[in-house]
Amino acid sequence: MYIISKEYHFSASHQLPQLPVDHPCHRLHGHNYVVEVQLQSAELDKYGFVRDYRELDDLKHYIDDKIDHHHLNDIFGDDNVTAEQIAKHFYDWCKGKWPEVVAVRVRETPKSCAEYRP
Repeated sequence: MYIISKEYHFSASHQLPQLPVDHPCHRLHGHNYVVEVQLQSAELDKYGFVRDYRELDDLKHYIDDKIDHHHLNDIFGDDNVTAEQIAKHFYDWCKGKWPEVVAVRVRETPKSCAEYRP
């Protein structure tokens, strides 16, 4: 099995108002997120790729245009925008474009991440 991945970076704010008021994530705060999309295939295409990394540029444009430097609660229309939900959102968005997508990982900090894979 061949597996490739590519990382994308963005900065955004969010808050989790459903948490207790003394929880730090209850307050408005931000992260420098890292999104890693993973693709997998048993076979390579005629060029020797799972998928050409340049074909994934649509994700970069989507992140730059719609997500970067925005308030994620407004973007997702939800008060409960967790890393887990962000990973699922990006998975669904990517899977709709590239069938080889098997997982998306979202890193909020260098030491914490969430991953969605069906």
